[in-house]
Amino acid sequence: MDFDVVVIGGGPAGMMAAARAGELGARVLLLEKNPALGKKLLITGGGRCNILHAEFDAHRLVTKYGKKGQALHSAFAQYDAQATWDFFESRGLKLKIEADQRAFPVSDNAADVLAALVRALKKSNITVKTDCTVKHIEYDGSLITKVVHSLGQDEGLNYIIATGGKSRPETGSTGDGFSWLRALGHTITEPSVALVPVIIRDLWAKDLAGISLQNVKLGIWQDKICTASAKGKMLFTGTGLSGPLVLNMSKQIGALLEGGPVTIALDLFPSLDAGALDRWLVEIFEESKNKLIKNHIGLITKPRLAHAVLLLAGIDPATPLHQLTRSNRLAFGKLLKHLPMTVTGLLGTDKAVVTGGGIDLKELDFKTMRSKKIRNLYLAGDILDFDRPSGGFSLQICWSTGYVAGTSAAN
Repeated sequence: MDFDVVVIGGGPAGMMAAARAGELGARVLLLEKNPALGKKLLITGGGRCNILHAEFDAHRLVTKYGKKGQALHSAFAQYDAQATWDFFESRGLKLKIEADQRAFPVSDNAADVLAALVRALKKSNITVKTDCTVKHIEYDGSLITKVVHSLGQDEGLNYIIATGGKSRPETGSTGDGFSWLRALGHTITEPSVALVPVIIRDLWAKDLAGISLQNVKLGIWQDKICTASAKGKMLFTGTGLSGPLVLNMSKQIGALLEGGPVTIALDLFPSLDAGALDRWLVEIFEESKNKLIKNHIGLITKPRLAHAVLLLAGIDPATPLHQLTRSNRLAFGKLLKHLPMTVTGLLGTDKAVVTGGGIDLKELDFKTMRSKKIRNLYLAGDILDFDRPSGGFSLQICWSTGYVAGTSAAN
């Protein structure tokens, strides 16, 4: 055979798997259907690439992935966040840690992350075929025998599928791997949007597109009951809400929508109770009694947002502060603590950061990432059915499972 390992998928997991297998001396072929490697990687983190979550204790890192995350203990024991950090820095990519333990390249350029991976592939003498669309995978019931693709066909001793989920299909993530795995006898949970922006009905919210907020709290309400709440960073968009806080709550919001109307309530000052907030507002308003309220609310929150809250509270922005009544002030403060917005849905897979679903985790040996059904098949990356928040967690799965799959396939 021409190759020891054939890797399908030139994203982060596939590139890591190929580089590792080649580092161990295996003859490796990497197949990618796009004209170039790493197309989706280039748009992650808004083009900056949140390369990992800087939690260097593997046990604590596992807890971030919920119940299913327990399966990651073996992979993280072999290749954790520290190993990932060292991999990139040793290849000339300097990293930095920002808020919420999010790690980025110092250059703030995802292209530099891709360049480091490409250097690793070249050093390991990996054969890369781009513009290469896999048509089908042949197997004899227990072993894969060949991959048939648009450029011909290739055979290998072992195979790694790392084709990702179904988010951002324009980058090539169209769920091809799920079809192949079903044909090979694996169980697949149908992919669904997991980290995705939320659509809001309220026009005033859409008019705030571009405003980002730090350290705010969102509550999810249904039938007058707050079902969940969390704090973090969010962003108003032309269709509704996005940002890490919203993305991490989107799957739960989507599930609730199946049962009826959902409202999101924004608390702009989660560290203050209603009484403390009102006292603070009194102090601010007392300082400039003769000013118009619209010229003074920038001290409270983002001016455009504060202006919207004024209107929702029924306050004329041209009102002088000394004419503001107590009931006006309390109404304004109430909305600052509980600003409701009506959810009408979620954006689709074309806007999702990641999708849920994928191959049943029980059908894999996570010590090797080998399939329990096909003896020479290994799986890595977003094709696995894990729940993960935003903030570098999805890429860490790619780095760790890719490394383990590459190691095992090469050996």
